[in-house]
Amino acid sequence: MSKNSQSESKEPLKDDLSDPSRRDFLTLTACAVGAVGAGAAALPFINSMNPAADVMALASVDIDIKGIQPGHSKTVVWRGKPIFIRHRTEEEIKAANETSLKILPDPQTDQERFAKDPKWLVVIGVCTHLGCIPNEQKDIGHGLHEGGWLCPCHGSVYDISGRIISGPAPKNLEVPPYQFINNGSAIRIG
Repeated sequence: MSKNSQSESKEPLKDDLSDPSRRDFLTLTACAVGAVGAGAAALPFINSMNPAADVMALASVDIDIKGIQPGHSKTVVWRGKPIFIRHRTEEEIKAANETSLKILPDPQTDQERFAKDPKWLVVIGVCTHLGCIPNEQKDIGHGLHEGGWLCPCHGSVYDISGRIISGPAPKNLEVPPYQFINNGSAIRIG
């Protein structure tokens, strides 16, 4: 071998690990692999928080309403909450529409609440004050039409449209998501 070729091979090699761009790439790669690993490890824990199959089965409930006569109600359970379903009479609908919004703490028209079919009231039967279950009343007083709900715990009074009239409750009874099915002979809640 010639002297030149020996001297070329004996030159010190450049240390690749001291190169800043290579170091940044390795750091970024290690962080990315670590993030993917942490995500993969967390996935089973996140999936365990999804609702169970029995809960998902209760996500919606179908209620046969053809046997409910005008002026009568039915209470069913949906997601552990009572649902009040009332087949309202023409007089009840008229009285609900005539109620002045000025006297209501949470003003909402009856048409806003039950635009799908005004003769059917569908509300979650849980008082919006502290979560008690109001009782249906034939005469709620207050100079209004007959019918509504009275919360026995703190005296909140709801009219025939489920709107708060008096008492400590801040809001009207909630209207759950629902739709009419089977040509209007049943209601699907949820």
